[in-house]
Amino acid sequence: MAAKKTITVEQTGSPLRRPADQRATLVGLGLNKVSRRSTLENTPAVRGMIRKVQHLVRVVEEA
Repeated sequence: MAAKKTITVEQTGSPLRRPADQRATLVGLGLNKVSRRSTLENTPAVRGMIRKVQHLVRVVEEA
């Protein structure tokens, strides 16, 4: 069985004064404070969530 691909994202922007759906997307990604990092499975759903809040996060590494 092959190792699952992962992606690490870091929150760079504050969710304050953002729409509720963007805040909920950050929580779904496991982020809630600036500089927090989360390692997630690299799936199309996760990619879509990152794209939705791309102005608030950055991709640190892909494995």
